[in-house]
Amino acid sequence: MAVQHFDSKTFNEAIASGTTVVDFWATWCGPCRMQAPILDAFEAEVGETIKVGKVDVDEQPDIARRYNIFSIPTIIAFRDGVEIARTVGVTDLGGLKRLADA
Repeated sequence: MAVQHFDSKTFNEAIASGTTVVDFWATWCGPCRMQAPILDAFEAEVGETIKVGKVDVDEQPDIARRYNIFSIPTIIAFRDGVEIARTVGVTDLGGLKRLADA
C-alpha cells in the first residue's frame, strides 16, 4: 500500500476501525515536507497492520478544526475512531511507532 490522502468523504471511514495514523500537513509547510519521507518509511514497515494517511489542512479545514490542529505537522493516532495519541512537529520513525502503540 501507500500513504493515503483522506478528505471529508473518506476520513471517518478510514479511522473507524483498527489503528490509523494521520499526518495533518500543508504543501507550503517545510517541516511537513521533512515529515513525508519518514511517514512513507513508517507506512512501508507497518502498512499491513496500520493505516497511514494524510490530511491537507488547507483543503480539509473542517477536519483540521474538528481535531484542533493549530500547528503542523500534527500526527494523530486513532484506534477504532478514537484519538489515542498525538504529536506536533517532525516525528522520527521510532516516535511514529510509539504513537501507534499508545
